[in-house]
Amino acid sequence: MKILYVCHRFPFPPKRGGKIRPFNMIRHFSEQGHQVYVASLARNQAEAADGEGIKEHCHHYYAAVVKEPVQFARMILRLPLLTPSSMGYFYSQDLQKHIQGLLAEHKFDLIFVHCSSVAQYVSHVKDTPKLLDFGDMDSQKWLAYRSFKPFPLSLGYLLEGQKMLRAEKRLANRFDLCSCTTKAELATLQSYHTRVPTAWFPNGVDTDYFNPGTAPYEHHSISFIGRMDYYPNQQAMLKFCRQTLPLICEQIPDVKLYIVGAEPSAEIRALAALPGVVVTGSVPDVRPYITNTAAMVAPLNIARGTQNKILEALAMGVPVVSSSEAAGGIDAVVNQHFLVADTPAEYAKALVKLMRNPSYRLQLAEAGRQRMLTHHQWHLSMQQLDSIVQQCINLHQEKQLTQREVQI
Repeated sequence: MKILYVCHRFPFPPKRGGKIRPFNMIRHFSEQGHQVYVASLARNQAEAADGEGIKEHCHHYYAAVVKEPVQFARMILRLPLLTPSSMGYFYSQDLQKHIQGLLAEHKFDLIFVHCSSVAQYVSHVKDTPKLLDFGDMDSQKWLAYRSFKPFPLSLGYLLEGQKMLRAEKRLANRFDLCSCTTKAELATLQSYHTRVPTAWFPNGVDTDYFNPGTAPYEHHSISFIGRMDYYPNQQAMLKFCRQTLPLICEQIPDVKLYIVGAEPSAEIRALAALPGVVVTGSVPDVRPYITNTAAMVAPLNIARGTQNKILEALAMGVPVVSSSEAAGGIDAVVNQHFLVADTPAEYAKALVKLMRNPSYRLQLAEAGRQRMLTHHQWHLSMQQLDSIVQQCINLHQEKQLTQREVQI
């Protein structure tokens, strides 16, 4: 098949959440022998240059380089409109022109869109099977933000969430099939009561790359992995350090917390002044920081879709203590494969037990690794994707046949 693949973040290198899922799909389609035409956005020339590695996994790729000031201006201009401001941020005339050129030059067998923010580029196309992979439902994330922001910011997030919700419903009806990342996201999508069939397929993890290390770990240590310019990650670590870490220090005074992730804000960097807290900033490889610790913590209060770092830690045989919100995208059993906590006392109790009880840690680590091998490998997820793609094509063909019969 000839596939046009449109995504909001340039999908290479696959080192962060918004890139990992699309990259694995693109690679899979290419390995299946399909010609994949990738069209996406790059936030700067450096990101576009880093993304050139995608050419080994597709037939054609194009990265429209956007400038932050221009995109923010597009967002602001949409504030008084009914269309979401975030769609203004992800709009590029350059990308629109390139996609229109591809559509005019090629007869595609499938148009695949990852993320609703870029569905606007192909929503008008009617003569080609189209699949919209929401990943997670962005509207719900905006609506969740309002609970953590003061007025009038909370009102702004509420309005943006409502705008995005209307846009998601409208865009869904312009595609033959819509998919998402988790059962929870699927339930949200189905609650929209669109006329479009829905499906889901999970994120996977490269269990060969993320494998258990052989080096000894620091018994009194915890890791947190994630970009630190991302508000949910910032909020999670600030709250954890203020409310949970003191409880742990009462029982394990020499505990270390490694906060690992690019672009830490000044507020996050200031956490390094606390006893035992290490803020690394960007690192070339997160794996040593994960395997070096007794446990990884994921105390996010705002989380949609799948937290890939949880999958990676479990695949590496490192126990995870997660919030209920962050655990929603993990196909694993609580207390058997990983742990869930929602209060400072619950986090402290779980983490102290893992740090003090190596045999319990090992039991949980082995169970978590095994679960990733059986339920979260990419090749298993891609098998589900293949079925969903075929369903999308069949639905489009049936729709076309019905329309011809009506015309007759």
